[in-house]
Amino acid sequence: MKKLIGLLVALVLLASCNNANSDKKSEGNESKAASITAAGATFPLPFYNLSFKNYTKGTGILLTYGGIGSGGGIRSLKDKVVDFGATDAFLNAEKEADMPAEIVHIPTCIGAVVIAFNLPGLEDLKLSNQNLEDIFMGLITNWDDSRLQTSNPGVSLPDIELTVVHRSDGSGTTYIFSDFMSKISTSWEAEVGRGKSLKWPVGLGAKGNPGVAGTIQQTKGSVGYIGSEFAFAQKISFAQVENSAGEFILPSLESISAAAKGDIPEDTKVMLTNSSDPEAYPISGFTWLILYKEQSYDGRSKVQAEETVKFLNWIIDRDAQALAQQVNYAPLPDKVVENARQILGEIVFKGEKLLLQ
Repeated sequence: MKKLIGLLVALVLLASCNNANSDKKSEGNESKAASITAAGATFPLPFYNLSFKNYTKGTGILLTYGGIGSGGGIRSLKDKVVDFGATDAFLNAEKEADMPAEIVHIPTCIGAVVIAFNLPGLEDLKLSNQNLEDIFMGLITNWDDSRLQTSNPGVSLPDIELTVVHRSDGSGTTYIFSDFMSKISTSWEAEVGRGKSLKWPVGLGAKGNPGVAGTIQQTKGSVGYIGSEFAFAQKISFAQVENSAGEFILPSLESISAAAKGDIPEDTKVMLTNSSDPEAYPISGFTWLILYKEQSYDGRSKVQAEETVKFLNWIIDRDAQALAQQVNYAPLPDKVVENARQILGEIVFKGEKLLLQ
């Protein structure tokens, strides 16, 4: 897996370097940055593809992104082969201590993880917390199980085998899903727990949100979790999920945004799953870009550091947040944008702040 991730990042870097070599003149350590390279989460991939493209068009700065999963993004930043990584799971104190230097988290948008399924002819499905525990722990193996029927009165569920599909790679999407499951199920928390990679009780593994989405589309009777945008874009059916108020909720910009209505810490490192808001879709979460607080490392130029921070300041601003809505991600609340800008103000080059407040 490490070799594969390394190869993917290398290809991203090669494309970036080829462009840089053709576009920029050598001016020593202060040469104009022609490219910014990043890698990581597939959960926000449609938003990053759109926003990176628009930023390049408007500024001439090439941004290259490799969707290799949150785990790969963290490793790429740790190895210092990208300008920043992307993750849907914030790094806890232990993980941060394992990095070579202090990092900061910049939230970029709010997304949702949907429970997608493939049942031809059936689009309206409700799944309770108990249903989700039973499905993903392998206790329900057929779609006409009475426990599913209880949550779906009047719905004719087919007598076909139920196949679980999950991520095979290190994934922030998995972390969001497993964080939610750990909050609603003591059995899940004790036997499976939270993590970007899990020891799954049952199911088929697929790489990335696109891989899980594709497997679900190709497998009759399958069910799995994917980033909401992939379900929206590919018209994959997804279930209404029970929230903390006992309401069955579909993901929408409004219900995803509702998950962030509560108190958010200044560092923004919080999981939004199982929100107490009665209108919230319960499997929602921030996604973050992570980078080193001190940018003068490995011969990095001040210009490169400045361009990186300029882009991050842009992606949390109004125009980029409007792009997020175009691809079905909820924009950051104003308070979170304020917090993110304060965090950006802490990033320095040789101790000198790069973003003037």
